[in-house]
Amino acid sequence: MPSTASPPARPKPNDGGLLLCRVAGVPVLLSPSWWLGAALIVLLYTPLVGRILPDAGIWESAVLAAVFTVLLAVSVLLHELGHCIVALRLGLPVRRVRLFLLGGLSEISRTPPKPAQEGLIAAAGPAVSMVLAVATGIGWFALVPGGAIWLLVAQTCVANLAVAVFNLLPGLPLDGGRMLRALTWQITGKRGAGTTAGVIGAGAVAAALIAWALAGLLDDAQDQWLRLGVCVLMAWFVVAGASAEHAAEQRKSWPVGLELRELVRPVLQLPAESPVGDALLAAAGRGVVLVRADGIAVGLLDQTAAERLATHAPNEPAERAAEPVDPDTILLDSETPDAILERVQSVLAWQFLVIDGEGRPSGVLRREDLRSALRSRRG
Repeated sequence: MPSTASPPARPKPNDGGLLLCRVAGVPVLLSPSWWLGAALIVLLYTPLVGRILPDAGIWESAVLAAVFTVLLAVSVLLHELGHCIVALRLGLPVRRVRLFLLGGLSEISRTPPKPAQEGLIAAAGPAVSMVLAVATGIGWFALVPGGAIWLLVAQTCVANLAVAVFNLLPGLPLDGGRMLRALTWQITGKRGAGTTAGVIGAGAVAAALIAWALAGLLDDAQDQWLRLGVCVLMAWFVVAGASAEHAAEQRKSWPVGLELRELVRPVLQLPAESPVGDALLAAAGRGVVLVRADGIAVGLLDQTAAERLATHAPNEPAERAAEPVDPDTILLDSETPDAILERVQSVLAWQFLVIDGEGRPSGVLRREDLRSALRSRRG
């Protein structure tokens, strides 16, 4: 995320599913895979309803199974909204929330800058699930056993408890794995070390799931085949998610030995009204800050736009080929390399103005220069 490629294209927030609603401005989507999961739950749950409520016919059992599926989806949604709301309160934007085959996902646009923030966001989901489990558990014991409402409340309680417990397992991409990453990050001061711990935890969780499934086969458990299918699916989910987290961490890590000063181009200040043709000649590989007569910087000279403008109007003001400078495109030379890398990867801009501790321009970092250096070091 070739030297002239534009910043990576991002999918629209509403891509990837049916828009259900918006919560605090965040779109909530229902992925097409959710329908497959819902159908499987109805098929598996309908016979169970018939065993628990012998008087219920096949159609009544199927309706109750479908209602339970919806209640489960609502529970998962509330779990994800727990993550979402905490992230928003901490100032971290959330692109969207999606419900899919294996649960839900809150897509937070930026990595939490502090381990405590990551830990809080991760803990919020299981906390919501535990609250729902307690609330429905009270209803479970308060209702007269045997009715349809009693069954739905009881199963919703069990489902929320299972969601909370499973998500607290210490392996990425589960919430417990993120909490483990936050703790390791806090202790070591390195987020990468936390990700490594979460990946190792994911391997342990996947192994435990497979072991439990095999134990069911050896003991000839009544639910052995259902257990095997669920455990294999969950183990695959954990391993695949941990692999994705590890790959993402590698992309976010600044290569050892690479210095920012090796990448930053010298900066040249020119009047914004300078002819664009002259500005291109003066640039000579440097980053150009275009400044108005009142001393306010209007932007950085976009070389591609400037060359295009100069071919037919070389005397036009260079300001017409400027890329705006805003807080997101200003980097402090004192920032950590990982923070700089994350900013460049998350902000759609060609170049970034680097300033020193006194606010003076000290150079320009171009996305293409950083990409080339990363490819070279990692290759």
